[in-house]
Order: sequence, then C-alpha cells, then structure tokens
Amino acid sequence: MMETPFLTIAVSSGKGGTGKTFIATNIARVLNQCGHAVRYLDCDVEEPNGHLFLNPTITGESSIDRLFPVVDLQRCVQCGRCAEACRFGAIACVGRSVLVFPELSHSCGGCQLACPEAAISEVPRPIGRVRWGSSGRVRFVDGSLNVGEAMSPPAIRAVKDCLPQDAELVFLDCPPGTSCPTIESVRGADFVLLVTEPTPFGRHDLELAVQMCRVLNLPLGVVVNRADIGDRQVWEDCHRQQIRVLAEIPEDYEVARAYSQGRLAAADVPWLAVRLSGLFEALERSHFTADSAVA
Repeated sequence: MMETPFLTIAVSSGKGGTGKTFIATNIARVLNQCGHAVRYLDCDVEEPNGHLFLNPTITGESSIDRLFPVVDLQRCVQCGRCAEACRFGAIACVGRSVLVFPELSHSCGGCQLACPEAAISEVPRPIGRVRWGSSGRVRFVDGSLNVGEAMSPPAIRAVKDCLPQDAELVFLDCPPGTSCPTIESVRGADFVLLVTEPTPFGRHDLELAVQMCRVLNLPLGVVVNRADIGDRQVWEDCHRQQIRVLAEIPEDYEVARAYSQGRLAAADVPWLAVRLSGLFEALERSHFTADSAVA
C-alpha cells in the first residue's frame, strides 16, 4: 500500500468472540458523527460480518485475482526445474506429466523464471471478491474469500488497496488470532487496538497478540470488553507489561440486545457512545506521545 497521511487503527484480538467487530463498527460510527472522515475496512475475508451492523449501501465490487502457472506441454521437456524452484509444492513433475496445484501457488513467478524452455506462463484465477460502499457517511470496504481457498493474505491486501484516499481515520477490522491473516491485516497500521475479555482464555490469547505486536514493532493499547465478568488478571498482566488499558466496556443488557439484533449499540446506548469517544481520545494521547505503555 502507498503511504498515506491518515491515522490507521487496526482493531484486533488474540481470539474470536471478544467483541472486536463490535468495537470497530461502533467506534467508526461514533467518530464519524463527531465530524471525522472515517473509513471502515473489514479484513476478516474468511468470515466478514461488519456489514451486518453497518448495513452499507454497496456501490461497487470487483474480483480478487491471483496469478498461477500454466504449462505448455508442447514446449515442456519435463526437466523438473520448475518443481525444484517452488518451495510451496504448487508445481510437480510426475513421470512425463506436470501437475499444477493453483491453491498452493504464491504467484511469485519462480517456476516461470526457472523454466529453461519458456514453457510456463501465468494466468489470473479468481479467489474472492472485494466490495465497497458507504454506511451513512462512513466509507465501507470488505472482501470475501472463495470457499476452498487456502490463503487469505492476498484477499486482505486487495481490501486494503481499495482504501479511499480522502480518509482521516481508518479502522481495520482484523481477523482474530496471530497467524498470517492477522499479520497481513495489521501490517502498516499506526496503532493496534487489542480487544480482550477478563477470562483465562482472553488473558492467554491477549498475551500472544501482544507478542505479535511487539515483534512487528507496532504500538498497542487494550480494550477490556465485558469488563465486569471474570477476574482482574488481565489488568494485572497489562500493568506488569506496561500496556495501557484504554477503555473498559461493562456487560450491559441494552448493548447485548442491540448486538443480537444486528444494530449499532452506540446509537441506542448513550453511555457507550461517550465511552467510545473517550477511548479514541485515550488512543490519540497514547499514539501521539509515541508511548503505548503505562506512565
């Protein structure tokens, strides 16, 4: 992606079910209503669900394509150099046949360069779709990977490449976990907002997410969702590791009801809108002081 002047905030979590999309969609709408030019990108291409809450009007979509090798058997001499060059097993020579496995291809072109007979070319293959539109004044982009596709990072890059250039604040709603899709989603972000819950599972997976951010040298802060359940171990862990807890969202019946009905809870629950606005102010202080740790 090209370097851009706006603030990009990746909303991530070490595990699913912590309320990551809940935070990302609601804060996007709240800040837009406060006058910010907000863009929401759903990078969870394997299971996108931000559209259920933002209910965007889709104005365009396009195919997400990847290149994969095609072998001209009239030119191929079955030397096997293409298979030797491919670290991912996307092409193999078996007897006098050449087998291509498109779903394993990384579109690097290595097999094409290795072929001494120029028998390999690359052609596009659709792996998913990206679409864009708006939810009120919030600009919206999401992507979906075709069923059976093994690698989501190319689709995530396609979503991020659709970013409008007139943004002021960009929220990247990332897939849960710490594997390749999450790393691709947070790559290039200015700040990572980690959403967790005060449970043993939440605490464990938050630790993995913190390690990921530190390896990638990304500033981070924590939101504790459903903060009045469980115990205080998450806060103690954050204090010990000098990580700011930027906001606490308590369990609330009205919030849960709005969420279960696919509505933005901040539109119905005034205290939540105030809490999310305060979260952004705390995030700004943390980011612009170049310090994501506890003072």
